Amino acid sequence: MKQICTILIITLLSSFVYGQEGKVLRGDKKFDRYDFVDAQSVYLRVAEKGYESAELFHKLGDSYYLNAQYDEAVNWYGKLAEKYPDSLTTEFYFRYATSLKAIKDYEKADAMMATFFEIKNDDSRAQLYDKNKDYLETIASRKRNYEVERLNINTSYSDFGPVIHDEKLIFSSTRDTGRLSKRIHKWNDQPFLDLYEIGLEELEGGSTDISKFDKKINSKYHESTPAFHTEGNIIYFTRNNYSKNVYGTDGSGTNKLKIYRATKNGPDSWGNPEELPFCSDEYNTAHPTLSADNKTLYFSSDRPESIGESDIWKVTINDDGSYSEPENLGETINTEGRETFPFITSDDELYFASNGHPGLGGLDIFSTSLSSNSDGAILNLGEPINTAQDDFSLVLDGETRTGFFASNRNTVGGNDDIYKFIEIPCDINLSGLVTDLDTGDPLDYVDIGLYDGDNNLITKVNTASESTYAFVPSCSETLVVRASKEGYIPAEKVVITPGVSADLDAPLQLELEKKPFEKGDDLGKILNLNPIYFDFDRYNIRPDAAIELAKVIAVMEEYPDLKIDVRSHTDSRANDEYNRVLSQNRNNSTIAYIIDNGISKSRLTGRGYGESQLVNDCGNGSDCSEEAHQLNRRSEFIVVDNK
Repeated sequence: MKQICTILIITLLSSFVYGQEGKVLRGDKKFDRYDFVDAQSVYLRVAEKGYESAELFHKLGDSYYLNAQYDEAVNWYGKLAEKYPDSLTTEFYFRYATSLKAIKDYEKADAMMATFFEIKNDDSRAQLYDKNKDYLETIASRKRNYEVERLNINTSYSDFGPVIHDEKLIFSSTRDTGRLSKRIHKWNDQPFLDLYEIGLEELEGGSTDISKFDKKINSKYHESTPAFHTEGNIIYFTRNNYSKNVYGTDGSGTNKLKIYRATKNGPDSWGNPEELPFCSDEYNTAHPTLSADNKTLYFSSDRPESIGESDIWKVTINDDGSYSEPENLGETINTEGRETFPFITSDDELYFASNGHPGLGGLDIFSTSLSSNSDGAILNLGEPINTAQDDFSLVLDGETRTGFFASNRNTVGGNDDIYKFIEIPCDINLSGLVTDLDTGDPLDYVDIGLYDGDNNLITKVNTASESTYAFVPSCSETLVVRASKEGYIPAEKVVITPGVSADLDAPLQLELEKKPFEKGDDLGKILNLNPIYFDFDRYNIRPDAAIELAKVIAVMEEYPDLKIDVRSHTDSRANDEYNRVLSQNRNNSTIAYIIDNGISKSRLTGRGYGESQLVNDCGNGSDCSEEAHQLNRRSEFIVVDNK
């Protein structure tokens, strides 16, 4: 009977394990098709029944990570790291670090990134972390000043991808209004995206009366992130691979995103959208934005030549309507992570979202200038635009410095909301007093140059008789202030201007090129000389003493009016008279050596003091070590004149 029970238990366990493995396999298929919500439910049911594996925890962590539910991702990634440390992939450390930032556990996130760097130090994300370990302080110091407010048109669904066009706010939403039955997308268990619009004046007045965008643009699948020609007659937008009622997939059956173009054929209607020729069934091409002259289209794609999970690309729109080959914006902007949702202003300022550059967590919004005279620095916009969650799809009116962006901060389930922001003007006043390093006295008529991070001169002033300088530099920049005056060693100071209005004080101190010596000064202390030691009962110049005397000679050559008194001393061993004679011989040797090396005899005096000026308690009859006695066998160089 016992044997039969054992067989039954084994059979039941085998059935359970086989059943759970079957569920995991079904979950994997959904995961591979990006049906993350369904995959999560399968994986969770398996985990709740006590079935554990490295793959299960990894898939659960990734499914939450890829849906921006970072707190849950932390939970499963943490279990994976605790129970299966030998199964961790390189990318795990980056994703776990990103998720930890979202719950503001920056210390542990940094530890994960440090491990990521150790394993994969050729990855730009790891390199950027290693070079910017104080990224939180840097972001805080360089952030711009914004006022941010959440729009009242947001719903419990995802609302994002705002665009300003024709005095309207056009945006993407999964609210799925006006349908009797909702079509649910398995990626995030929400309805498919459509484009919606509301007048800016109505929005400002508190209205929530939104309407759907043109029905020829909205389909039964996803539409998002439109971009408009400045004349308003052409729209580019993102859509699932769906053309002429055909739902296209790649070789594995996954539907990708593509950019479509439509032209207005009347005041209130659009023609049929057409897929752009550089899109493909095999990769995603999404989130278009147009340059101010309508000649360049920027977008995000994971096409095969991409550096990371998705990169920012651009194409030239030719006069005949054709397009150039896509060009990657390069490694300064793109990383092995995600760079997406580009937006370009009229003055070639690029805004984009990234999780590859050092940030506060999830996707952060960054900016960089694409103008030819820019240093190309990447700036994290900092709080309150960025948070520990996902912040993305920023658009900006360059003239009014107002705009919109999306974020899943303070939302349930990681859904996205749209926020409005205004950039508060930033005024920087940089000034400082210039003084003498030694005396502290103000210095007049000093040339002050202001340089950028590449050492290019921006502007230059002279302090005149006021001994002060003043500049009005740009915000959020790394600058160098450099002071120069004849007879002084140039001095400089690095200044990082914040993104908010501020008065910055940057005093400068200049040091004289030639230091004057005062009567009674000890050259040994001023020049930090080692003592001129002599061997016991000897007065020849040792090699180590010759090195120190060479320093004295160099100073006397530089200051031809300098006169010194050489003072030689012995230890207490032997009688007093003998030591007096020995010290005088040593003094004579020291002076002779200096004269033999080109210094006039008239500039030197000296005397041997024997054992009369000991520097310690090693007097007659003392039991001192050889090292202690040697401290008393020395020469000193005292300034007696420096006219």
